[in-house]
Amino acid sequence: MVTKERPVMVMGLYDSKLSFYALEWTLDRYFVGFGPNHPFKLVVVHARPTPASVVGVGGPGSGNLMTIIESEFKRKALRSVDQIKQMCLNKSIEDVKIEIVEGNPKKVICEAVDRHHASILVVGSPDYGIVKRAVLGSVSDYCAHHAHCSVMIVKRPSKTRIDIAQFR
Repeated sequence: MVTKERPVMVMGLYDSKLSFYALEWTLDRYFVGFGPNHPFKLVVVHARPTPASVVGVGGPGSGNLMTIIESEFKRKALRSVDQIKQMCLNKSIEDVKIEIVEGNPKKVICEAVDRHHASILVVGSPDYGIVKRAVLGSVSDYCAHHAHCSVMIVKRPSKTRIDIAQFR
């Protein structure tokens, strides 16, 4: 009997609140209720910034600052991994690969797509306005244009959105 390999879904985490919302949204729609027969192999990639990306200064004493920042980034990433594992466990999803990769989230996530030969990439979308998106750039925008697979951008519902079902 030939077993067909499931397509890979990469979930890119880079911004805790919105990324975790996108992860929960994705788990609920593509993994919960399927048991072991869910449609994708899930790889969650947590993009961890480098200390140098935060500290743009060098010189005497900067080594200590870099060490402190590096330590805090590692601690935060490990907390994120624990949170990812707990979310998956709570939803009875066991077959998940979790990676922490250091670097620019835009590049790290797109590289993970290539490395895992992903069929689909899922990322959250920040609530940036036009000006903030133009100045800071958006990970989701970058991935939509540069990832070598389909990209699903999960947006948090707006607070003003009206649920039509409540009026029926």
